[in-house]
Amino acid sequence: MKFALSIVSVLLVIMGGIWALQGLSILGGSFMVGQTRWLYIGLLTMIFGGVLFFVTRRR
Repeated sequence: MKFALSIVSVLLVIMGGIWALQGLSILGGSFMVGQTRWLYIGLLTMIFGGVLFFVTRRR
């Protein structure tokens, strides 16, 4: 279970990073480009993934 949660948390951080970069118009190719809403959603997703990783590793 610990291994699976670690993988999920890393994937959340990666997804959040992609969403944040698209919100900043650094990555293109989707409807999310240039919309600051996706920047905030991406940052929140990255934070959630980081906290999940930290909590998973501490157990």
